[in-house]
Amino acid sequence: MTAPARIADVAFDAPLAHSFSYRVPDGWALRPGQRAIAPLRGASRVGMVVAVRDGADPRLKPLDRLVDHEPIFAPAQLDLVHWIAAQSLSSLGSTCAALLPPPRADADASHERARADASPTPAPPPPELLVANGREKRLLERLERAKGPALLIAADVETAARWAQRLARIERVVRLDSGVADEERAAAWHRLRDGSARLATGTRSALLAPLPPPAILALVDEHEAAHKPPGPPRMHSRDVALERAAREPVTLLLTAATPSVEAWWRATSGRMTMAPMEPGPWPAVSVADTRGILRREPLTPPVARAIRETLAARRRVFLAVSRLTSSLACDECGTVVRCAQCAIAFAYSRAAARLVCRLCGTAQPLPDTCAACHGRRLSPFGWGAERVEHAVRRRFPAARIARWDPDAVRGARGEAQRAAAAAADVVIGTRGALRLFGPASLGLAAFVAPDQLLRAPDFRAAERTLGLVWAAAERVGADGALIIQSQNPEHYAFAAVAGQDLDEFYRRELEFRAELGYPPFKRLAIITTRAAETSGTRRLAETVGAALRGRAGLTVYPPAGEGKDRALRIVVKGDAELPRLLEEALGEFKTPRPASRGIIDVEVDPVEWPF
Repeated sequence: MTAPARIADVAFDAPLAHSFSYRVPDGWALRPGQRAIAPLRGASRVGMVVAVRDGADPRLKPLDRLVDHEPIFAPAQLDLVHWIAAQSLSSLGSTCAALLPPPRADADASHERARADASPTPAPPPPELLVANGREKRLLERLERAKGPALLIAADVETAARWAQRLARIERVVRLDSGVADEERAAAWHRLRDGSARLATGTRSALLAPLPPPAILALVDEHEAAHKPPGPPRMHSRDVALERAAREPVTLLLTAATPSVEAWWRATSGRMTMAPMEPGPWPAVSVADTRGILRREPLTPPVARAIRETLAARRRVFLAVSRLTSSLACDECGTVVRCAQCAIAFAYSRAAARLVCRLCGTAQPLPDTCAACHGRRLSPFGWGAERVEHAVRRRFPAARIARWDPDAVRGARGEAQRAAAAAADVVIGTRGALRLFGPASLGLAAFVAPDQLLRAPDFRAAERTLGLVWAAAERVGADGALIIQSQNPEHYAFAAVAGQDLDEFYRRELEFRAELGYPPFKRLAIITTRAAETSGTRRLAETVGAALRGRAGLTVYPPAGEGKDRALRIVVKGDAELPRLLEEALGEFKTPRPASRGIIDVEVDPVEWPF
């Protein structure tokens, strides 16, 4: 009996909402979830088979060949991919491509061993959040005791490699990140699937790696913005992991020194479990009030004295600086000039001599006096790494001093600076420089002007400040010191670090978020519009804004943010259905249109503001 003709729908790694249909050659054992090579616009491209159906159409081109001998995505995982694409407004093909390993060179000849286990799998416990002191030790113990496979997801390749080394003390570990060769990544995926490997590490691209039950999925440092890298699907690893754990028998563990507000809210509202926080070894924390001072000298007397004592004890010093100076504050009382409606810091533009809210678009001229104390010393004043280094060298000429900003210096020059910083007595740097130091390896950490972080025009400013200061405290020994020089010495982020108490911080932060409708109580999206000419960008932004305002359930703010990239950005706020509402409102813009009309880009649930 002749088998019926079949048609396969294939999604490609391209910004296209639809799949393409192809004729399945006779005799092929093809199922959804397999990758295949097919002709597309004059070239052969790898795509994901998302559906197979009976039918015949002589106009269709045939598939060229298979990439995977068997489906690399099970039906449940393919359903999850559809959900990820819908929530992130990414194309299905691009989402598949981002969450898959490279093809195996011997794919056509490979035969995977299916793991047979007919015993019923008990329902996994709810996701668990491991916080603060001892979280990594507890995670290692859980992974060591686990009977089934375990996959650990890190925010970047460097962290994934470091965890692979730590887990190798338990047993052999396979890696699923780009830090190893493509063939090794592909083989690791299949070894995890057939049970020949139990432990694996990776980054976001490994989130859907096969995990036969009973299994553990661990997300390290869930609060890190790097868990949402550029490119589709534009979704944080935490959200993907939570959805996978809700669909599959997987035990989900998340770790964070200072959890994201979203994760803390889940834990305290019963959606996730969290063990009581146990205080551990902690440095002496003090806050130096710099209101009205710190104009000509970056180091207060307490910090200068602490540096001298630390160097005398042959301990290392880290001085944290920031490159953020984009908002305005009073040097007399420390009050940050904020938008009255959105409660986030106004963005400061010296050239335009005005303040602009990056959320609602409200603009106002520069004030002459502080609304809180009526002082006249309003400025975007801050201390950069170069100025701080000059001051430290003048005071401590015999010390080995280095500055390092990994975000500003890359390549060979960056490696040279990294080596110098690793050998220095005093390191001056931004947040990324903390990677140079292990736990309790410092004698002193001091923040020269963390108010620049609090002034950032972002509703997450306090959350980011807490994370940075807490991370620095963890790198100082219990007999060391952490000093915070601030014009906002009573801020609850600093109080949380000083008291090693996170509860009060998140209570205050959640009250702020709830009152003004920020995540986790509302969802946000940024729609970026860009055209060849400034006038075209403005027209496109106004057209998109009108389409969004015509949809019930969306709060749409005016376009803002036109700068060097000639882009205007529209912030939209909504409830859980925000992606669906955006999809419906922007449907008319998906039809082909002249390139001169511009580009529209949508990011749901942003963690970094591109303003």
